[in-house]
Amino acid sequence: MKGLFKSKPRTPVDVVRQTRENLVYLDLNSGSRSGDAKREEKMAELSKNIRELKSILYGNGESEPVTEACVQLTQEFFRENTLRLLIIQLPKLNLETRKDATQVVANLQRQQVSSKIVASEYLESNKDLLDILILGYENMDIALHYGAMLRECIRHQSIARYVLESEHMKKFFDYIQLPNFDIASDASATFKELLTRHKATVAEFLTNNYDWFFEEFNTRLLSSTNYITKRQAIKDSSKNIQIEAFHMFKLFAANKNKPAEVVNILVTNRSKLLRFFAGFKIDKEDEQFEADKEQVIKEISAL
Repeated sequence: MKGLFKSKPRTPVDVVRQTRENLVYLDLNSGSRSGDAKREEKMAELSKNIRELKSILYGNGESEPVTEACVQLTQEFFRENTLRLLIIQLPKLNLETRKDATQVVANLQRQQVSSKIVASEYLESNKDLLDILILGYENMDIALHYGAMLRECIRHQSIARYVLESEHMKKFFDYIQLPNFDIASDASATFKELLTRHKATVAEFLTNNYDWFFEEFNTRLLSSTNYITKRQAIKDSSKNIQIEAFHMFKLFAANKNKPAEVVNILVTNRSKLLRFFAGFKIDKEDEQFEADKEQVIKEISAL
């Protein structure tokens, strides 16, 4: 008779809803003592549910993720404020559950529903969550988790623009110099991602914030007495970093409406720039790169 009453397998929607219910309970009972039996039960359920969300999104050792299941999970996750609850309640979760939650949030930034990135639309309407993630660098317990979430969120160009243009951008010059090496390195990784992922947005940001940004960069990072900070700031031996820097540079050089300040800099350094680009090559043939380089050389030569 036992087989007749087997519980029905939970759907992705069920798992998200139960996760949300657990998070709401945790939010409403934040003052409960850690030894409270009901609270401990809910925490155990929450850990199990978040682990199951991760399994649906990433698959497990036996099977790959199922597209339809991921779509259902994503739709339900962003239908209500599950992301908000998860981010706010993250400090109350145990370490393993925080790791699982971080992976869930990271994966959801890439999930598409009807060719739309639902996470991007949600974050557009809830930009204050980015404030919470950035300020997480000031809390040693959650800094690395919030930092990893933040880097995935700024995959979306509009979200990266929000962070670049916010007052929080100046805080990174403090975070990169924090005494905790792991947190400082994580902040440096986020800082680099902000300045390299969306080239047009970064070029616009640097054009509008040139004075204060490079004043901070030169005085706070390049002149830092902290060896690690200084090394991170001047590290440019990687060919990939050089190429990313070139893509940013070409946006200034090839701009038909260059600001007078940019023109002056290019004219002053014309000979050095032309010598540099004459020998600047990448490891594999790339017709687009060569065409871009020729255009930059042409623009600088014509000044």
